[in-house]
Amino acid sequence: MDVEIGIGKSGRRAYGFDEVAIVPSRRTRDPDDVDISWEIDAWTFRLPLMASAMDGVVSPATAIEIGQLGGLAVLNLEGIQTRYEDPEPVLDEIAALSDDKATPRMQELYREPIKEELIARRIREIKGGGVVAAASLTPQRVARFAKLVLEAELDILVIQGTVVSAEHVSTRSEPLNLKEFIASFDLPVIVGGCASYQTALHLMRTGAMGVLVGVGPGAACTTRGVLGVGVPQATAIADAAGARMEHLRETGRYVHVIADGGMRTGGDIAKAIACGADAVMIGSPMAKAYEAPGRGYHWGMATFHPDLPRGARVKTSLTGSLREILVGPAHENDGTLNLFGALRTSMATTGYATIKEFQKAEVVVAPAIKTEGKALQVAQRVGAN
Repeated sequence: MDVEIGIGKSGRRAYGFDEVAIVPSRRTRDPDDVDISWEIDAWTFRLPLMASAMDGVVSPATAIEIGQLGGLAVLNLEGIQTRYEDPEPVLDEIAALSDDKATPRMQELYREPIKEELIARRIREIKGGGVVAAASLTPQRVARFAKLVLEAELDILVIQGTVVSAEHVSTRSEPLNLKEFIASFDLPVIVGGCASYQTALHLMRTGAMGVLVGVGPGAACTTRGVLGVGVPQATAIADAAGARMEHLRETGRYVHVIADGGMRTGGDIAKAIACGADAVMIGSPMAKAYEAPGRGYHWGMATFHPDLPRGARVKTSLTGSLREILVGPAHENDGTLNLFGALRTSMATTGYATIKEFQKAEVVVAPAIKTEGKALQVAQRVGAN
């Protein structure tokens, strides 16, 4: 239902994760009987997880560990790992920068050219760890590096930007034709981000096997403030899930919806799946890992944009190992550890055995769900507050 904003302009009400809750069904299940695995293309992952293609989150070493834990990590092929032979001193410097110096210095560090030999080397390092290798490129650089990633035997390509559309209009350059590229490219492709039914549907029609849903919800992203663009995640995911069903009716082909950003706790991940996501892409929760390359800091892909930065370097602190963050055990009660154990328990508590079943869970609009009866936790800033 549209809400009147003023004479001549109305808008649809949209909802974020904090405004919705999952309703228990008539049954419960044993958590050991719940299957949270995710199948996409030729691969099955024990966790419905993609680690964000951000330099503070994914390095070849963490990509291997995340793969061994059951998820899929995405390496940023335009980041520190492919600009510097030895990225460690650069990552040390970024972590040591004062807040007022971080953005301008990062803009300088990211002016170092991308090196083709490092792209191939980093992909092969991940492949050498015996896990599925996924990596991201922006639409502007896909044509330049497409042949190279094929030669390096990448498994999955992610074409990712702040907003990616199936129809980019430019009078200055020849834009990437996603449909033509995907049809001719010999690898499965995931594209995003998007935040609406129509955009998701058009991206699905390009032949992508998955779409990333999320514009601006990430902890380090400032797009919503800088550009005023975005849709709260619960609504964006539900709209994309609707597009998925329409595309399935049109073509008989299932395209995965991957919730990208805005999730801090296991409860947020559960809500993303219940709203219709097949898997989630998370960054800041994993930037808190002892092994994360960001040393307790997290920054987005547009943080270092030379003209209009749309991200911030944020401090996440270090709270646990990758294993503890993803699959436990948890030693804190705020929901930020054992994220996928929480997903499994949420599904068991509400009676759903698989991700596909959980997508059909009843959801209610519940603005007070996190604060109802929690005055002491809120006042003392304990628990999930």
